Amino acid sequence: MKAYVFPGQGAQFVGMGKDLYDQSPLAKEYFEKANEILGFRITDLMFEGTVEDLRQTKVTQPAVFLHSVISALVLGDEFKPDMVAGHSLGEFSALVAAKALTFEDGLKLVSERALAMQMACELEESTMAAVLGLADEVVEEVCDSIKDAVVVPANYNCPGQIVISGSIEGIDKACELLKEKGAKRALKLTVGGAFHSPLMQPASERLQAAINATTFSKPICAVYQNVNAYPQTEPDAIKKNIIDQLTAPVRWTQTVKNMVTDGATDFTELGPGDVLKGLIKKVATEVLVG
Repeated sequence: MKAYVFPGQGAQFVGMGKDLYDQSPLAKEYFEKANEILGFRITDLMFEGTVEDLRQTKVTQPAVFLHSVISALVLGDEFKPDMVAGHSLGEFSALVAAKALTFEDGLKLVSERALAMQMACELEESTMAAVLGLADEVVEEVCDSIKDAVVVPANYNCPGQIVISGSIEGIDKACELLKEKGAKRALKLTVGGAFHSPLMQPASERLQAAINATTFSKPICAVYQNVNAYPQTEPDAIKKNIIDQLTAPVRWTQTVKNMVTDGATDFTELGPGDVLKGLIKKVATEVLVG
C-alpha cells in the first residue's frame, strides 16, 4: 500500500519550490493564487529570500505547506494514496492532498496557524530541545518530575529521538536531568517558542475559531493524525484533532508504526527536504522510502 507523508516547519530552504514554479504551469498557477490569498509575494521570499526571511513563522509555515501541497497537486492522476500523514504543520498539507480541505482553505488556515503561534510565542519566552539516545519512557519521567516549570515531550520523531518543549526554565532543568540519565545529547533548538506544549493554548483557541468556520470534507483516504497516531476520515474528528495538535505531542514514531501495521509498504515524502524519509527508515526498516 502507498503512503504519502508531508514535512513540517524546519524543512524550508532558500530557493524552495522554484523548480516546480518554472517547470509546471499548474504549479505556477497555484503559487500565484497563494500570493493573492496571502496578500504578499511569498514566492519572492521562497525563491530569492534569505534564510532569515524564511525563518519568520508567518513565512515558514505557508512556504513549507505550498511546496508540499503543490508537489502533490502536480502529480495529477498519479497521486493515488492509500493513506497520508504529515508531521505537525505537514498534517495540513496531508489534509489538502487528501481533499479534506480545499487548497484555498488549507492555505488560509496555515497562515492563521502561523500568526496564532507567533502570538503565543510572544506571550512567554519559551523554547524546545532535541534529546538523543534515551527511551521515550525516561524522557517522559524526567518531564513529569519537573513540577515548578513547563516542560513536556513534543515530538516523538523516531526511537531514541524526542524533542521536548516548554519554558526556558523547564527546558534548562530537563536538559540537565536528561544528561544525567545518559542522553547522548540534550540540545536547545533555534526555534521561536514551545510548540506542541501547553504554552500554545492561546494559539489553539485562536485557531479553533478559524477551523470551526471552515468546511472540511471526507478525505479520499485515511489521514493518520499527530495527536493519537490513528487513521481518521470523519471531518468533525479531524477538526478536533488538528485543534488539539497545537498543545499535544506529535506522535510520529507511533504514526509510522500504525501505518505499517495497516499495510503501508511504500512511503513517499512530498515537500522540501527529506527529514521524514530518514525518520521512517529508523522506525520501519522493512519498507520502501522514496
